[in-house]
Amino acid sequence: MASEDDAIFEHIDAWRSAGHGAALATVVRTWGSAPRRAGSHLAIEAGGGFVGSVSGGCVEAEVVRQGREVCATGIPRLLDFTVTDSEAWQVGLACGGQVRIYVEPAGRDATYPALLAARAARRAVVLITRLQDGVRALVDGPDVSGPLEPPAPALQEARARLARNESGVLAGEPELFARCYVPAPRLFIIGAVHIAQALHTIARAVGFEVTVIDPRAAFAASQEFAAIGVIEEWPDAALRRLAPDAGSAVVALTHDPKLDDPALAVALRSPAFYVGALGSRRTHAQRLERLAALGLAEAAQRVRAPIGLDLGGRSAGEIAVSIVAEIIQMRCRAT
Repeated sequence: MASEDDAIFEHIDAWRSAGHGAALATVVRTWGSAPRRAGSHLAIEAGGGFVGSVSGGCVEAEVVRQGREVCATGIPRLLDFTVTDSEAWQVGLACGGQVRIYVEPAGRDATYPALLAARAARRAVVLITRLQDGVRALVDGPDVSGPLEPPAPALQEARARLARNESGVLAGEPELFARCYVPAPRLFIIGAVHIAQALHTIARAVGFEVTVIDPRAAFAASQEFAAIGVIEEWPDAALRRLAPDAGSAVVALTHDPKLDDPALAVALRSPAFYVGALGSRRTHAQRLERLAALGLAEAAQRVRAPIGLDLGGRSAGEIAVSIVAEIIQMRCRAT
């Protein structure tokens, strides 16, 4: 599943490939109870199609209209909106607020290919835009590319914002906006079992890229997983190939030490922020002994087991909710 940002870029590229103009609207600042945070995107096709959101529905129609004009003129513009409480209520929001939105031609500047390349390589980057004229710099690790030359304090703050994944206008530089692009988190599920179905659905719904791994053909080919697509490899080999990073979670669900233990060993040697395994406390105690025999006694303390937050649920769906809740909790604490 593509992340929201990736889906927006895919639409922009498709529109442009078809010869249609495209614009990109971005929330750059909010006041009060604005429903979408800074950095939220809305992509607009010259004919009026759009994807994404900048206000939850309050000002989209006007932003789309303005975006179509930007497609025609090629000139970016800043828009300021005040959403009243009554307007917010009409689209299902509790209260209103103020929002500033930057609308620009999409995919035309020199940093765009480098941004897409960084996303394809799962590198976190921050794009600094001068709102006055749309000139940009892409900050990719120690490298800075593009025609804009941000001052040193702005670069320092932009990198700090990237570490927090917090887009916004840079302090002391009201015309410089930093948009963070962080890869979507990944979840690797070991075992095409019943709980994995619900876990796959729920994790995708909250923005994870989900991969199910199970070498057992009967499990992988079951009707329930036909639409999901299961990687039929030994889990440890698959994980080594897919290389879990600091934005990854690994969950072992098979109850089979031949499958779970090697996968957990790979996960524990990786920077994955979450490693969990299904099973009782007694089962987990035995698992810890086996991992210790592999030289992972200390690392094995990272394994969350019994897995998930203790919400009291017992069904497969309820257990999946508790697992995703714990993963989200761990991810938020790590950032």
